[in-house]
Amino acid sequence: MIRLTTTDPRFDADFAALVNARREADADVARDVQTIVRAVRDEGDAAVAAYTKRLDGHDLAETGWRIERADLLAAYEGLPLDLRAALELAAERIAAYHTKQIPADRDETDSVGVRLGARWRAVDAAGVYVPGGRAAYPSSVLMNALPAKAAGVERLVMVTPTPKGQVNPLVLAAAHLAGVDEVWRIGGAQAIAALAYGTARIKPVDVVTGPGNAWVAEAKRQLYGVVGIDMVAGPSEIVVIADGANDPDWIAADLLSQSEHDPTSQSILFTDDALFADAVADAVDRQIGELSTRDVSRQAWDANGAIVVVGTLDEALPLVDRLAPEHLEIACDADVAEGLFDRVRHAGSVFLGRHTPEAVGDYVAGPNHVLPTGRRARFSSGLSVLDFMKRTSFLACDATALAAIGPAAVALAEAEGLPAHARSVALRLGA
Repeated sequence: MIRLTTTDPRFDADFAALVNARREADADVARDVQTIVRAVRDEGDAAVAAYTKRLDGHDLAETGWRIERADLLAAYEGLPLDLRAALELAAERIAAYHTKQIPADRDETDSVGVRLGARWRAVDAAGVYVPGGRAAYPSSVLMNALPAKAAGVERLVMVTPTPKGQVNPLVLAAAHLAGVDEVWRIGGAQAIAALAYGTARIKPVDVVTGPGNAWVAEAKRQLYGVVGIDMVAGPSEIVVIADGANDPDWIAADLLSQSEHDPTSQSILFTDDALFADAVADAVDRQIGELSTRDVSRQAWDANGAIVVVGTLDEALPLVDRLAPEHLEIACDADVAEGLFDRVRHAGSVFLGRHTPEAVGDYVAGPNHVLPTGRRARFSSGLSVLDFMKRTSFLACDATALAAIGPAAVALAEAEGLPAHARSVALRLGA
């Protein structure tokens, strides 16, 4: 774990190193993914089956390609009642939040009589990738599928790897609850390629969303343009701004909530209280030993964790903006937290106050937990209904409206050396 203090003469250089540290997978996966993508494009189901047998350890001809809706329902009905209620609460809140994101169409006529506007429509089909390797995440099903359904996507397809043919019933239950139309037991780059190009069994989709490992992220990167994507996501990260009035155990648990995801995850604390920083560091070390995920958490905290002591919490804001974190907690009294939040420019999602741990946002709060990582919050946003919709602009001119703006269009077309453009307007003007 790195310990920095803004008064240290080396702080600027050390913090720059923290910001610029590369945490994404070191393996050069681009060539492997390119091979997989080409194989699926050219060979379809045969390539998908071969890679599934090689990488996931089961034969699709034996385990079956598709998980039927009856299996999803059975998984849902088989849940303990308390777990089913928790999943239903999460689904209800996520759906309600994302339904309010649906944009309004525009249709207006301006002062010279030109009718112009835009309308929003959902894509026809969307694919959702749900990880199934290190852990299974029913919350990811809800966070990806429910915004698609809110947008009005008619065909929603889920792919999820099933190592040795085994699938988590919670994932299936979440798929039932979210109204997923098709579930295929495939994963990795081959699943992304199948969704993008289509195969004899799997029809192609228009958009692919959802988190995955380095191979999945690289496949989405390479296939963007063939299919739409939400983002290319990297390792998880959290930044916490906290004053000394917090319980150190609370903040330590918040930091570890991301460290336990993956050895490349990052957790950073900014505080204006050096003694509190010491207390949090001690609490992290103590709590790690109590976690079933201790091995992963320890690797992540030791390699990528940081505590930064600042003179004032205000001093942390430009530093946080440089990190542009996936998650930002501001653990202070409500008025202080709100004042700091007003000046934050770059963060995927922000959690305000002492009683708003990031983890509540992962499951039941409502806003999406699929968020930009690796400083991408500088220019991108979390998953939303808009990722499953596209905007079509329109305009209409009558003779009077065209007479008002047409001459300028003719002049610009001629200046650009495009005479046919100019003529198509000029003829209507009687010129």
